[in-house]
Amino acid sequence: MTSAALRRRAWKLLEMVTTPLLPSDYLDLVSPLRAGADLRGRIEAVHPETSDAATIVIKPGRGWRGHTAGQYVRIGVDVDGRRLWRAYSITSPTNRRDGRVTITVKAIPDGKVSNHLVRRATPGTLIQLDQPTGDFVLPQAKPAKVLYLTAGSGITPVMGMLRDIEFDDVVMVHCAPQPQDVIFRNELHDLVADKKLRLTEVHTDTDGMLDIARLDELVPDWAERETWACGPAGLLDAAEEHWTEHGVQERLHTERFRPSIVVAGDGGEVTFSATGKTVDADGATPLLDIGEEAGVLMPSGCRMGICFGCVTPLKAGAVRDLRTGEITEAEPGVLIQTCVSAAAGPCDIER
Repeated sequence: MTSAALRRRAWKLLEMVTTPLLPSDYLDLVSPLRAGADLRGRIEAVHPETSDAATIVIKPGRGWRGHTAGQYVRIGVDVDGRRLWRAYSITSPTNRRDGRVTITVKAIPDGKVSNHLVRRATPGTLIQLDQPTGDFVLPQAKPAKVLYLTAGSGITPVMGMLRDIEFDDVVMVHCAPQPQDVIFRNELHDLVADKKLRLTEVHTDTDGMLDIARLDELVPDWAERETWACGPAGLLDAAEEHWTEHGVQERLHTERFRPSIVVAGDGGEVTFSATGKTVDADGATPLLDIGEEAGVLMPSGCRMGICFGCVTPLKAGAVRDLRTGEITEAEPGVLIQTCVSAAAGPCDIER
């Protein structure tokens, strides 16, 4: 008998002994970050950055494939008995020697996950991880001149870039209410002292909101620079209009954060945005059935034994996994299985 066959037989015997649990359930208890397990991470430290922001140091499981500077990762955190998912930019360099990764979180008013991570998370806590994703990244060929245009927590993906690659000519314009609200301020000023960065801080409590036309004064050669901009929608809308007016829109790369407060309940109004249909749904009926009853063409292979054929983007709102009770809230790139998900408040399904 081959070694593989022996392993399979041994595993079957273990399953008989551990029923109704699986051997992997016990392995999760002693080695949750092992290869082959669901991808998890362990919080190892929480470092305050400002009064309402903190950097979370995470040891990822062995299935972690690494990231590219500027990308984000979705994390699942248990808060008050519910698992909630959020996306955060990775702020650590790609070649960190200890293999850890960091996210830097700014607590937003009524934000369940952000406030939990900033104020209540403790070392040793296990979290769920997705693989990193996102195309707000640097190109393979290094640009001669770079401009980073950021505001608030929009600095987080850019900090990952600054820590990862040095450029010969880098300018940053960053907006925050007051100097003490600038995340990573000491590190940024160290880069300035080392002549690795030219920095302009716009303190909006005293200076007012940044008028994008001021770039002609602050960065006279802004149109020649490859630019990465991240921050509130107003700043990015103004930047996109400004770059387009000057015919250099191809040099502007933007990342939009969509902080939102989702009230998860039991059922709600479901919008199928592609077809324009809106229906009321209870909290126990799968969205696959809700959509089909409303006449929406819903993809599905479930009834033919083809799993994940019903996966669909969740554009807004929240849904509940009928198997586990886990709440999933909309973030860029979030997909749900409509056959096992029910409305957990108003939601928008891309169908």
